[in-house]
Amino acid sequence: MNRDYPLEKLRNFGIIAHIDAGKTTTSERVLYYTGSQHKIGEVHEGETTTDWMEQERERGITITAAAITCFWTRTNEPDKKDLAKKYRFNIIDTPGHIDFTVEVKRSMRVLDGAVVVFDGVAGVEPQSETNWRYADEANVPRICFINKMDRMGASFEKSYASILDRLTKKAVRMQLPIGAEENFEGVVDLLSMKAYRFEGAMGETVVEGEVPEGLKEEAAKYRAELIEKIVEHDDDMMTSYLDGKEPSMPDLKALLRKAIIANQIFPVYTGSALKNKGVQLVLDAVVDYLPSPLDMPPIKGIDPKTGKEIERHASDEEPFTALAFKLQSDPFVGQLTFFRVYSGTIEAGSYLYNSTTGSKERLGRIVRLQADQREEVKKVFAGEIAAAVGLKDTKTSHTLCDEQHPIILEQIKFPEPVISLRIEPKTKADQEKMGMAMKKLADEDPTFKVSTDTETMETLISGMGELHLEILVDRMKREFGVEANVGKPQVAYRETITQQAEAEGKYIKQTGGRGQYGHVRLRLKPLEPINPDKKIAKNVTREEHFEFINSIKGGVVPAEFIAPVEKGVREAMERGFVAGFKMVDISCELYDGSYHDVDSSEIAFKIAASMGFQEAVRQAKPVLLEPIMRVEVVVPEKFMGDITGSLNSKRGHIEGTEERGLARAIKAKVPLSEMFGYTTALRSMTEGRASFSMEFDHYEVVPPNVAATIIAGRK
Repeated sequence: MNRDYPLEKLRNFGIIAHIDAGKTTTSERVLYYTGSQHKIGEVHEGETTTDWMEQERERGITITAAAITCFWTRTNEPDKKDLAKKYRFNIIDTPGHIDFTVEVKRSMRVLDGAVVVFDGVAGVEPQSETNWRYADEANVPRICFINKMDRMGASFEKSYASILDRLTKKAVRMQLPIGAEENFEGVVDLLSMKAYRFEGAMGETVVEGEVPEGLKEEAAKYRAELIEKIVEHDDDMMTSYLDGKEPSMPDLKALLRKAIIANQIFPVYTGSALKNKGVQLVLDAVVDYLPSPLDMPPIKGIDPKTGKEIERHASDEEPFTALAFKLQSDPFVGQLTFFRVYSGTIEAGSYLYNSTTGSKERLGRIVRLQADQREEVKKVFAGEIAAAVGLKDTKTSHTLCDEQHPIILEQIKFPEPVISLRIEPKTKADQEKMGMAMKKLADEDPTFKVSTDTETMETLISGMGELHLEILVDRMKREFGVEANVGKPQVAYRETITQQAEAEGKYIKQTGGRGQYGHVRLRLKPLEPINPDKKIAKNVTREEHFEFINSIKGGVVPAEFIAPVEKGVREAMERGFVAGFKMVDISCELYDGSYHDVDSSEIAFKIAASMGFQEAVRQAKPVLLEPIMRVEVVVPEKFMGDITGSLNSKRGHIEGTEERGLARAIKAKVPLSEMFGYTTALRSMTEGRASFSMEFDHYEVVPPNVAATIIAGRK
C-alpha cells in the first residue's frame, strides 16, 4: 500500500488562541470549507464537531485537543476536483482555557505550524501570551488571524499593535480589512494588491476585485513595508530592490515562506469566522507558508543503548519513530492513543516497541479522526498523525519505534498541579469504579494527579484550577458512573529553606542479634535557579527543584550507601517540615559520615539521612511557599474602583490597567488561596458584566500571619 498524498502536500497544524477568541468557530469553518462537513456547527448552539464532549458543549469551551484530517484546494484553483491540487491537513484544535494548558503544550510538540487566532476587540490576551511562549519553546512557525472584525469595537490596527507590543516585533500585515464592525466587507491582500469579498450564504464564493479607492494609498504604504520585511532575508534581493527592481511574485512568496518557516516573520491575516469572511485565505496561507514535514529539521533523540544523540528524517525509508502525545477514552472503541509519525511507516497488526518503557505491544487497529467520525486505515506513513486502538501500556510522551533501531525522543514536560480536592466515593460500589476512573483520567491528562494523604488516608486529586477539577469530577460521573463527595479546593503549598545549615544524622540500634548503624553529615543550601550552560559535575544529581551532591572522600561512607542517603533525603522532602507540604529548591550535600563493618545497612543510612535532613531544615529557617497567579479582569469602566479594591483586599498586587474597547483590563498578581469562588463574587460586583482569567505565575513566601493560620489548620 502506497502513500496517497506526497509529503510536501501534508500540513500538520494547530489552531490556538485565548478562550473566546473564536478558535473553535474558525475550526468549524475550516471543516466546512474543506468539505468535511455539510452543515456548520455553532459553538453558541452547542453543535460543533471538534467539541464533542458533553462538558464542552454545555460550557461552550474546548477541553480536549481533537485531531482532524481534511483536504483543501487553493481558493482560486479553477478545478477543485483535481486530486493533484489537493492538500491534506491534519488539524489539532486546542483549548484556550488556562486550566487545559496541558493540551496546548503537548500539541505543540507534534505540530509543524500553527494558526493563532486573536479577538479583534481584545487583541492579545493573557492566554495568547502563554500559548505564544509555548510555541516559541517548540519553535513552531505561526500565522496570525485577527478574528471578529464584525464586532462592536473591533480594530485591526489596535489588535495588530498589541501583537507587536506583547508578542513579537516580527509580525507583519499581509492584509487590511475593508471596513470594520457592521461595515466589515472583506480584505485587501497586500502582496497581490487585490481586494477579496465573500459571497453566498456561507461566504463560499470568493470574489477578487480592485482595491477600494479609499484604501489605495494606505495599502501601497503597507505593501512597501511588507516587501522590505521580506527582502531583508536575502542580500541579493535586497540590493536589487534598493536599486528599484521589485522581485517577482514567485520569488517574494518563496522567500517569505522561508522566513516564516524560520520564525523570522509572522504574517497577520484578518476576517470574521462567524460571518464566513477571510478563513479561506488563511487556509491558502497554510498551504503557501506553513511547513510540510519535509521543511522541518530532523527530530533528535537518544539511542538508549549508547546514550548518544541520533536523528530521524521525515522519510518513509527510515526506521519507524513516533511520539504518543495524547490518550483519549472513546465511547465506541475504548482507549485511543494519538501518535505523530516522524519517520518510517507502520501497519495495523504489527508490533510496536515502546523504548520509554522497554515493552512491546501489538498495534491492533489504526484510525484517523474526522472529529467524531472515524476512518480505519491499514498503514500510516512518515509525517502523519493517527490514533491507535487498544495500546495498553503506552502513555503520553512515550516513544514508539522499531525494535532493531531504538530511539527515545525528548519527553514533553508538564507543569505541576497547583490545586487539590479531597474526594470520597458515595458507596462501596463506587469505590472500585472510582479507582479505575481516576487511573484512566490520569493517563489521559498528565496534569491530573491522584494521591493519598498519609495521615488521614483520604484520596486527593490535584489539577491546574477549579474548572479543571470540576470537569474531571463531572467526567467521572458521566463516563464512569462514579458518584463522589468532593471537599473544598485546597492550595498546593510548598516548603523551602532560606539559609544554609549543617547537621548530622545518627541511627544506632543495638538489639540481641545484628545491630543497625548509619551516620551522615549533611549541608543544606537554598537552590539557585538552574543555569542551562553550567556543566553538571559527576558527583551531582540535579533536577529542577533538588540537587544532591556527594562529596565523600576516602570511602568514609561506602559507595553502596550513597543512594540510600539520597533516597532518605528525598522521602523527608516529600513529607515536609513546616506543615507537611512537599519541600522544593534545596541543595543537599553529603560531606562526611562513618560506618560500621558489620552493622551498617541501606535502611540504617536511609533513616540517618532522613533524621539529619530534618535537623538541618530546622536550623535553615524553613518557610511556606504559595502559588501566585497572574490575573486579568476585563470590566466596564464604572466598576474599576470596586474591582481594584477587591483585588487589593485579596493580598493582590496591581500591575497596571489598559483600555479594551469600551472596557478596562486590570492586570494583577494574586495568591491562589484568595481566588476561590471569585467568579461568583465578580458577577455580583459588576452586574454580571466582567470576566476574568488567571494562570499560574510563580511561588512566593507566605506572609507569617497567613502561614500561622495554614500551619494551625494542618495540625
